Amino acid sequence: MSSLLITRLRQGKRTLPFPEAEPNLPDRFRGLPIIGESQCPSGCKACVDACPTDAIANDGELRMDLGRCLFCAECSNACPQGAIKFGRQYRLATTERADLIVSAGQALKLTHRLAGDIHRVLGRSLKLRQVSAGGCNGCESDVNVLNTVVFDLGRFGIQFVASPRHADGLLITGPVTRNMRLALEKTYEAVPDPKIVIAVGACAISGGPFRDHPEVLNGAETILPVDLFVPGCPPHPITILDGLLRLLGKIKL
Repeated sequence: MSSLLITRLRQGKRTLPFPEAEPNLPDRFRGLPIIGESQCPSGCKACVDACPTDAIANDGELRMDLGRCLFCAECSNACPQGAIKFGRQYRLATTERADLIVSAGQALKLTHRLAGDIHRVLGRSLKLRQVSAGGCNGCESDVNVLNTVVFDLGRFGIQFVASPRHADGLLITGPVTRNMRLALEKTYEAVPDPKIVIAVGACAISGGPFRDHPEVLNGAETILPVDLFVPGCPPHPITILDGLLRLLGKIKL
């Protein structure tokens, strides 16, 4: 027992100081794409052709849909002029689906605080029921890691619960397969009002790489109202946490 206590003291505090301090992201992290349209040659669609999820459009204006983007960097690798690069910006969550469509020089409109009575009820304590609607376990793993001592989601008053009847909302991952539609709808109905829905990952937002497959419904918004979109494949845990804290008004910048 004494050796365990000594080891714990040597380890010190393991919880990240986020949001008071910026997180230390890995070197391979890919954040908000930086689009340099002036570098894009007229008529070139190399990035469009390279994208596996049709997340990029170039009809005179180069645009990228972060809700479909897998952050795979195939577009960046294919562009002969380097017009698309992935930056280090981890703040990616939005309130509106349309805000995930970005172009050159356009600032991403981050999610805003829950409005009025909903914030009054849920702003200090948020209980979420996580539903994997056909996910590959990538987003699920990064959601689960928020419960560890490193991120310590509970210090912000956010907790995952086992029953939807004890929840304030749903956190959905996966492309929403047809086999999961009824289960997802029943889980949503079991959550008492007022309630929120959070779509985490490209699959839950748009279907991701499974988009338009006959057994996939192309994301949560096709059957439920979504209050927070967190893009990525999978999103970094800090990206998810940042979105949740902004939704609750705990981050205002």
